[in-house]
Amino acid sequence: MRVLVVEDDASLLKVICDIFEGESYETDGVDTGDEGCYLAEQGIYDLIILDCMLPGMSGIEIVERLRSRSMLVPIILLTAKDAPEDLVAGLDAGADDYITKPFAVSELLARSRAVLRRRGTISQEGELSCGPIRLIQTTREVYCGETSLDLTATEFELLEYFLSNRGQILTREQIIDRVWGFDSGAATSAVDVYVHHLRRKLAAGGADGFLRTVRGIGYMLPGEAHV
Repeated sequence: MRVLVVEDDASLLKVICDIFEGESYETDGVDTGDEGCYLAEQGIYDLIILDCMLPGMSGIEIVERLRSRSMLVPIILLTAKDAPEDLVAGLDAGADDYITKPFAVSELLARSRAVLRRRGTISQEGELSCGPIRLIQTTREVYCGETSLDLTATEFELLEYFLSNRGQILTREQIIDRVWGFDSGAATSAVDVYVHHLRRKLAAGGADGFLRTVRGIGYMLPGEAHV
């Protein structure tokens, strides 16, 4: 799971990033609206924590831009207690929830889990599924039917990304940024190699043909799967 935090208060930004990293989320943090919007538009995040008032683009403008592009990533707004108009505008623009400052760690994590469940990114039990494929996020186990699959850490991250975005075409560049990281220097050919290995393991477990190639673009898992 990968989280983007956009907050211009440096100390609060670090605190929030540390909270999510302590829960084993991969976390990126930035302090301007323009940079936050750029990263959000890459389509590699499972959750965005977004301050309303930011240098450059405001948090509300970012929400509006993402939703206008049909990006459904869950977004939680951070608002000051004395700014109800920002809260209303943010929710009307398409944000999923809000938290007023200051807030408790437990509240932030609980609200994050709630919006992820509502969006289908995680289930109540922390599982993702597609057909016979079942991935348990808390224990990092993967099954095809009753068969347990032995995946490498990279293969697990790759499958989790596909399961979290069922029915969506994921480009090789998006996959590199999400699984390997922006600064990894990994070539897009690495995606093809790991998809090949992942397909072999899925096929051996009885899930042949689920991971589809979109010629010239990337890969996708079929939609209409349940969590």
